[in-house]
Amino acid sequence: MTYSAAPQAGDFDSEKGWPSAVEVVNEQGASDIVLLCEHASAYVPEEYGRLGLSEAELHRHIGWDIGAASVTRHLAALLDAPAFLGTYSRLLIDLNRPPEVSENGANVPTSIPVRSERTDIPGNIGISAEEVTRRKTRIFDPYHDYVASHLDKRLDRKTRLVTIHSFTPVYLEDVRPWHCGVLFNKSRAYAERILSVLDEESGLVVGPNVPYTITEDADYAIPIHGEARGFDSVLIELRQDLISDEQNAREWAQRLAKALS
Repeated sequence: MTYSAAPQAGDFDSEKGWPSAVEVVNEQGASDIVLLCEHASAYVPEEYGRLGLSEAELHRHIGWDIGAASVTRHLAALLDAPAFLGTYSRLLIDLNRPPEVSENGANVPTSIPVRSERTDIPGNIGISAEEVTRRKTRIFDPYHDYVASHLDKRLDRKTRLVTIHSFTPVYLEDVRPWHCGVLFNKSRAYAERILSVLDEESGLVVGPNVPYTITEDADYAIPIHGEARGFDSVLIELRQDLISDEQNAREWAQRLAKALS
């Protein structure tokens, strides 16, 4: 099991606050599962002044998927699977949203949000087309180029794509009762097999396509990296209060390892 920063994957000058855009874990893993964790980090380069947010705000769910990175790393070890984790906050640019740019270069809310939940993101308001391109070039493109290169080498072998995310127990006053959701678009059979294993555990509240759904115009990894290559592809959503420490993250990884394989 090796951990490394991906070479030629957006290796900007880390001394100036721009590390590689992708953390690569166990790239030569033998599993037929490939793991992605796009919202693994809340990191924002110092030059952005935390986008006008406090440190506490940046490390809320709006800045990253709490616990998802730990679950992904444990899963990579348990499954002997390659994993690719994002290294920047999704508030800079969201790795799981199409990076659309309007004709006048205006910011696209789903890619670079000016407001997340009830929180305004001052550092994203009124940014220029050049800044949108800068973030895309430094963060989005190198991450997805590296993932695409890896997946293209697997076209002649069975591959299943699994992305790991987390969600809040309450969203805008709506209480979410689920412990885990399995999101899918075209891979219903694979998703149902995963759910059937999770359903065997007493007390777990799980469901298909909760608390979100996957759409081609609002999601990126599943339709672009998975379905376009004909791979079974699912997105796992875990409630963040259940995976916010290492012990619980490890336990959920063990649970998912059984269900995924």
